[in-house]
Amino acid sequence: MNNKNQIIQNFGLFIGSLLLVTFIAVLMAWPLQWLWNTCLVPAVTFANPIGFWQALGINVLSSILFSNGVSSKNSKSE
Repeated sequence: MNNKNQIIQNFGLFIGSLLLVTFIAVLMAWPLQWLWNTCLVPAVTFANPIGFWQALGINVLSSILFSNGVSSKNSKSE
């Protein structure tokens, strides 16, 4: 019985994590989409409006390009 409770608890943790990641993705992509479409498109003649998935892709790409590559572990540089 304990194993079944552990499986249910792990499944709930997985679903909760999935919902949290989805919420954070929406929270990060929607303001970028809104700012791009309301501020940049009217100001620049060659800029096109973007959708949600494009805004999410821009967020992912910028996090890859601008990350400093330092891990959170306490490692001594030799």
